[in-house]
Amino acid sequence: MSNQSQFIRIYKRASQSPWDDHSTVLLLANASQQSDEIELDFSRYIYLHRDVAGRVLGLSLSKSIIAESELDCERYVSGEMMYVILLMYVDEISSFCELFAEEFETLFLAGPAYYLTTLIDHWAEKLD
Repeated sequence: MSNQSQFIRIYKRASQSPWDDHSTVLLLANASQQSDEIELDFSRYIYLHRDVAGRVLGLSLSKSIIAESELDCERYVSGEMMYVILLMYVDEISSFCELFAEEFETLFLAGPAYYLTTLIDHWAEKLD
């Protein structure tokens, strides 16, 4: 794998998102692994957008995620809709993030499966 991260990206130019974001974390994409190279296909994705201090601003979704979720949402979601999407895709997100387990742990201080599993109840509470 190259030194440039495929998992976290700090913007080099202005984002197209509605937020004042500084970086994104790739939570889900189509991926295949060949030896130690990970090939990503961005026809289906979920990105987590963060500000310069690392605070979560929202998610950006591919058209295919929007269509398959059958939710009435836009490309950029935050608030309750963000939690709905995270809960719908938590298992896929966890599996995908395992491809970047070391980077994930440096960002969130825990491995993807443990971190995401422990958040399910918290996210569900946000929707109550």
